Amino acid sequence: MSRLEPRPLEQWPAQLSGRLEGVFCDIDDTLTHDGRLVPEAFAALSALRSRGLKVVPVTGRPGGWVDQIARLWPVDGVVGENGGLWMWLDEQTGRLERRFAQSEDERAANRERLTQLGEQILARVPGAALASDQPYRDLDLAIDFCEDVPRLDDAAIEHIVAAFQQAGATCKVSSIHVNGWFGTFDKLSGCRAFVRERWGVEVEALSESWAYVGDSANDEPMFAAFPLSIGVANVRDFLPRMTDWPTWITRAEGGHGFAEAVDIWLAGRASIR
Repeated sequence: MSRLEPRPLEQWPAQLSGRLEGVFCDIDDTLTHDGRLVPEAFAALSALRSRGLKVVPVTGRPGGWVDQIARLWPVDGVVGENGGLWMWLDEQTGRLERRFAQSEDERAANRERLTQLGEQILARVPGAALASDQPYRDLDLAIDFCEDVPRLDDAAIEHIVAAFQQAGATCKVSSIHVNGWFGTFDKLSGCRAFVRERWGVEVEALSESWAYVGDSANDEPMFAAFPLSIGVANVRDFLPRMTDWPTWITRAEGGHGFAEAVDIWLAGRASIR
């Protein structure tokens, strides 16, 4: 929404919980903690759906992961690769619907450019590596700066960002990777396309009745678009990189913070019935 200090989530008014219809959320360091999915966070996803709310993860993770999550998790769909693709399981047919922000030919041409760019970045930035999930990606290039390599310092991360920008690529920093791609999509544009195809509505129509929960700079477009935006506590590490900050912040980090948020929402809904 703006660069105002996020408010503690324990001050969340119960009436806001009453108008919630759905939740968008990041995955890494929002549903996870120290690289592991937090059981309480996964249970919170199920609790939301069992009470009639929709749930849509919005992640930088690859299409291969999105396929699995859309099929097996208690969710209504998934937006992946920072808005480059989206999938959902059709309840009537039982088939997975898959959509992309770019055509197959565009993806193939951009893949060649990204492969070359990745080689240049790894040569330029010692210690950086291709993300281990890179083979499952359809549209972007993910450079690992702390997931499976010793954490790089901020200067190294800035070198990676600069390399993407110099090549004319869009670039976003997540909590574990620097993601880059050729094209103009982001998490918000992916959500916009997803809800239009999935439910026939515009994402702007959801801005007052859906919440967004995230933790890092690639969540910024969603923080800006959704007044009911929440950062889990570790988002503080990324606020200096961001112009638009979440409205609220949890006490706990990662998936523990997400579970905290869901507990507050569900308690608020119960209190106004």
